[in-house]
Amino acid sequence: MAGEPGRVLLHAASPGGFHLMSAQPTGQAPRLPLRVLSVASECFPLVKTGGLADVVGALPAALASEAVAMRTLLPGYPGVIAKLGPADPAHQFEDLFGGPARLLAGRVSGLDLLVLDAPHLYARPGGPYNDPQGHDWSDNPQRFAALSWAAAEIGRGILPGWRPHVVHAHDWQAGLAPAYLHYAGGPRPGTVFTVHNLAFQGWTPAGLLNTLRLPPQALHIDGVEFYGGIGTLKAGLRLSDRITTVSPTYAREITTPEEGMGLDGLLRARSGVLHGILNGIDEAAWDPAADPHLAAAFDAERPEGREADRAALRARMGLADTPDALVLGVVSRLTGQKGMDLLLACLPALLGHGMRLAVLGAGEPGLEAAFQQAAAAHPGQVAVRIGYDEALAHMIQGGCDALLVPSRFEPCGLTQLCALRYGALPVVARVGGLADTVIDANEAALATGVATGLQFAPTTVPALEGALARLAALWRDRAAWNRVQANAMRAPVGWARSASRYAALYREIAGPG
Repeated sequence: MAGEPGRVLLHAASPGGFHLMSAQPTGQAPRLPLRVLSVASECFPLVKTGGLADVVGALPAALASEAVAMRTLLPGYPGVIAKLGPADPAHQFEDLFGGPARLLAGRVSGLDLLVLDAPHLYARPGGPYNDPQGHDWSDNPQRFAALSWAAAEIGRGILPGWRPHVVHAHDWQAGLAPAYLHYAGGPRPGTVFTVHNLAFQGWTPAGLLNTLRLPPQALHIDGVEFYGGIGTLKAGLRLSDRITTVSPTYAREITTPEEGMGLDGLLRARSGVLHGILNGIDEAAWDPAADPHLAAAFDAERPEGREADRAALRARMGLADTPDALVLGVVSRLTGQKGMDLLLACLPALLGHGMRLAVLGAGEPGLEAAFQQAAAAHPGQVAVRIGYDEALAHMIQGGCDALLVPSRFEPCGLTQLCALRYGALPVVARVGGLADTVIDANEAALATGVATGLQFAPTTVPALEGALARLAALWRDRAAWNRVQANAMRAPVGWARSASRYAALYREIAGPG
């Protein structure tokens, strides 16, 4: 287990880098199995509101080849309990933040699960974080402190016969797990904290310190204190042994005042333990050669089947049946962070190029209404579906010609990885993981045959309009388009490389287990 780093002031700066971990060199002795507890608020296929669920759901299988046995701890939302089915009680908490609770052990879709069954915290309608009206649950601090507390107790050995070497906590909902382990003292597992989106920080008033079972000394700049309150994301960043985020570029961006959201000083000070490790996608779940949601199978070697999927998407979305028209797809939250207001502003330019637009997503009410109005004003050219539909998401990836991701910031992004695999050229803002995963079709990249999509910067209306003009020109040069599309479909989008980096990181800090 790594030693606790020295005192760090929030706005201190220190030298350091962003490390890329390497796989085990060949010729070494076999690696000993490593036990890791992953703790998160969502996990596909049990509960999903965004990309966090996909990552948490994919990591266990990806790490199995690295001799890492991962169990995943989740809150016992009603949908999770229902999907878990018969399960074995593993531990009983007499009083977990206001009521009794149980840890249930079971397996779903190959995942080794521990589910925190706490009806007083999770057995309610609505979503994981919001009530049916879309408002945050008022007891969210307690709900996710309970999850973190359970993770810390598992880390300290409450389960007979299974104690993790490492606890891997994800985002603010699990940010107190490293804090509870830190302040408990004594032997403990190593801790890794992954920030998937720095914008969501889990801030709560300082008056809840005792309620959240944190000691008085925790309310300090070197602890969980953040702008006079308790920052659960800050707690994970400050008190874990290692920090990861989901792309190398985002790891650099969040150490700057422009993108650090008040945490850049802390992140600069801890840059020596900050690692940017790209996300991947589940290549079995996202496989155009065997996707049940598509009208026809295809892949890089047999791309001709994609034409049937283009036709199926036009029919499903009610777009004009004009095969020569380029169809842009969007599968996204409809928010300002995702640049959806920029897309609306660029709609005249998009339509002026003869393009069509297929949108699937939900988010800010004003943007939802604006997209619906655009669809009503341009029937056959703009089609919008509000909400999330997994099957339709696959159809859009398989049937659109290019996928638009104009995010103002993007820690990693998964939708552009799916687009690469499905031959929908990603058109992305040059930020975060988008910059790390898409090779821009500039003159040099086209000449050397390595381009996989288009990038644009800055994230503004003129820059996006410029990207649309470049896309239209590439579409007219079908030979060049086909070469870029083939490159995209062969691009590495899975977990193999990143899994080896996570495994190496775990082994650096593994506790006694």
